[in-house]
Amino acid sequence: MKKLSKYIILAVAAIGMTGCDDYLDIKPEGKVIPETLQDFRAVMTRAYGVYPQHKSLTTLRGDELNLNEFDDQLTYIKDIYIWKDANPDPATTSFQWGQLYNAVFYTNVVINDGSSKIPASDEKNQLLGEAHALRALTYFDLVNLFGKPYNNTTSGSDRGVPLALQVDLEQDFIPESVANVYNQILSDIEQAKGLLNQPTQATGLNYRFSKAAIYALEARVRLYRNEWQNALDAANTALTYKNQLVDLNTTAVLPNKYNTVESVMALEDNFINSLKNASFASADLIGAFNQTGDLRFPLYFQASGSRFRFLKGGEQEQKCTFRTAELYLIKAEALVKSGDLSQAKATLLTLAQKRYTPAAYTALETQVNAMAADAFTSFLYEERRREFTVEGHRWFDLRRVNQKQIIHQLDGENYTLVQNDPRYTIPYPKNAQLNNPNL
Repeated sequence: MKKLSKYIILAVAAIGMTGCDDYLDIKPEGKVIPETLQDFRAVMTRAYGVYPQHKSLTTLRGDELNLNEFDDQLTYIKDIYIWKDANPDPATTSFQWGQLYNAVFYTNVVINDGSSKIPASDEKNQLLGEAHALRALTYFDLVNLFGKPYNNTTSGSDRGVPLALQVDLEQDFIPESVANVYNQILSDIEQAKGLLNQPTQATGLNYRFSKAAIYALEARVRLYRNEWQNALDAANTALTYKNQLVDLNTTAVLPNKYNTVESVMALEDNFINSLKNASFASADLIGAFNQTGDLRFPLYFQASGSRFRFLKGGEQEQKCTFRTAELYLIKAEALVKSGDLSQAKATLLTLAQKRYTPAAYTALETQVNAMAADAFTSFLYEERRREFTVEGHRWFDLRRVNQKQIIHQLDGENYTLVQNDPRYTIPYPKNAQLNNPNL
């Protein structure tokens, strides 16, 4: 059990978290060191299980919602909502730095120990591929929370996050550049692509990575790096595994549910119930929808007096990490940025036809086909906003696209996040800084 103790000490002392003390219960007699394929699968299941709900908190910082100032949760979230990062109320919920590194810890155990202990098999390759893939996803989220937005010119000097790739008690956890973090993400993606052998995962197991999911992740990463051809290639490859869209004209169901034809990977709870109950949709978001022609509107929102509450989110059934709608939107963006406006329009309209009534779609098709590239790009970003309402994309999209000014009102006061505000990058949590003098 000494090796297990080493793992726990590493997780608590070096990474600054306390979530690994249960480690793994995979035998009736208690905690064990993983040795077999089944043991390491249990470790990997734990890695998926501890993946946090951080994207709900990012929704507080964007332009999708207004807080209900009379809600009981206000004390815990109001300082996130008003971007009071420097000296928040001690009761404020922290962004889940420790939980994300907890997930990294478990993937490292699988990658570093499982590689040598598990006999060769397709199941071993799939497991190791999932570990590399989840580590890549975790670092992608970490760097987009706590690092500056990717900029090809400055990424080599922009501060990102520490890289923990080994189960090593002596490792110094020093922040790496944004460029180095992205290089590691892409390295893990390449490793995963060579190992994963499940084209898709069965419903119920689709919280796990598959070949479809790793190419969806690569498409997202390449998009954030403005690598248009690579993003297009990855999206197209992902679509060879899964390409169906929910047609809201015939099936009135939320397209982000884990059991729809769109689900590529369903790991994350992106808008938790407590936040759903504590908020209303912003007037800005409601104004972005065609309330009569957009079939998403009555699925996403419910009138509450003069305001609208969210119907979306707050359910286990709505866990979603990747879905096919994102692949179509990534493909459309990559195409227009590459200069292929005609194919970009056709790609986006393929999605739109499943989201609007026939009459609204006909009018929209005419409008879109008349758009120049700049107008179409703006429309595409608005479609992303509409499609992914409270799915955790908006804050990251705001960071990468324009970092626009946002005004939040609370208790009669206005709070402003100015354009290109430094607070578009979240500071490292104070508890992490206290535990690690290198941060």
